[in-house]
Amino acid sequence: MNSRHWVACWGNATSITDRKESVYAKDITLRYPIRMCFDGNKIRLRFSNLTGTEDVTLTRVFVALKNKEDYEPVPVLFSAKESVTIAPGKEIESDEVEINITAGDTIDVSIYLGGFTQMNAGTLITGPLSKGQYSYGDFATQATLPLDLTRNTNWFYFLNTIDILTDEKNHALVCYGDSITAQSWPDYLALRAWNEGYRNVSIIRRAVSGTRILRQYDCITYAAYGLKGATRFPIEMNVSGATAVIIQHGINDIIHPVGTDVNPFRPWSDMPTLEDMIHGTEDIYVSHARKLGLKVYSGTLLPIYGWRTYNEERDAFREKFNEWLRTSPVFDACIDFDKAVLDPQHPAAFAPGFDSGDHLHPSEKAYEAMANAVPEELLK
Repeated sequence: MNSRHWVACWGNATSITDRKESVYAKDITLRYPIRMCFDGNKIRLRFSNLTGTEDVTLTRVFVALKNKEDYEPVPVLFSAKESVTIAPGKEIESDEVEINITAGDTIDVSIYLGGFTQMNAGTLITGPLSKGQYSYGDFATQATLPLDLTRNTNWFYFLNTIDILTDEKNHALVCYGDSITAQSWPDYLALRAWNEGYRNVSIIRRAVSGTRILRQYDCITYAAYGLKGATRFPIEMNVSGATAVIIQHGINDIIHPVGTDVNPFRPWSDMPTLEDMIHGTEDIYVSHARKLGLKVYSGTLLPIYGWRTYNEERDAFREKFNEWLRTSPVFDACIDFDKAVLDPQHPAAFAPGFDSGDHLHPSEKAYEAMANAVPEELLK
């Protein structure tokens, strides 16, 4: 019999959700369809209240194989109990759940929140594999959510990681970053790996929009821009079966500062030097990843020509940092995402068709190009 171990087959970051008028939910069902990339007969789920300031109670949680003839929800228990309360700043792991998974299956993870619940722990992700729904009421065990009480969402609350007990050959590749990584390229990388026959690797996304390596915002206007690298990285690298991490992070450190005369929360004192960025990457990211025994791959920063805070000085900074990412021996290799999406005739800008329209985030076509830029050796 093949030896088996726990490997993360799906993962997301947990950060501070956008501070809107409504910050609580009650009597609501969250449902997240999760594509499973490995065979296995047991899973365990991690839930996070990392950025909450109050207890969060998950009233009931179920998993069910989607698109099967019989929709049979299996309860997820916590120390043999169906309900669990997560203290602020904490994460909890479920009991092992016995469920027969075949690679390629999709499972529904349904969370029912019965009482008033602070919705302060989660993050926004997008991509072809990243869809969720919520319904008013308790429908956690129903195969189909009621159309008139249900809406789609890309906010993933509380659900942080799913591990599966699977063959020893299977492993996880972590994609770490900001909004570029919170959007579609990790999903396209997962689909590419599957379609090209690399069936022993999972793609684990650890990304939060707006985040910086060296700073974080402590105001409700920008709280959703997330935790700084030194806080995020050690927590987010808790990934069972991980063998490598791709780090594509740092553009927000460069583009955010504008001066307090323009924005009181974005002083020029936040602007790092190149040395600050290099030392931050080495000391916060590379050193910790090495302690975990991970291979570390740098990812270059993408074009910003036309972005609202673009200027030649910022772009020169980005190019210098990219050159260090390409050449520094502290990494196992560099994935040149910048080269994959730039316009050869105008390297500071995206190639035609590769700009989402805001001159900072790629188009879906460009995200596919980023996924294709990842070397095969990381997927094997």
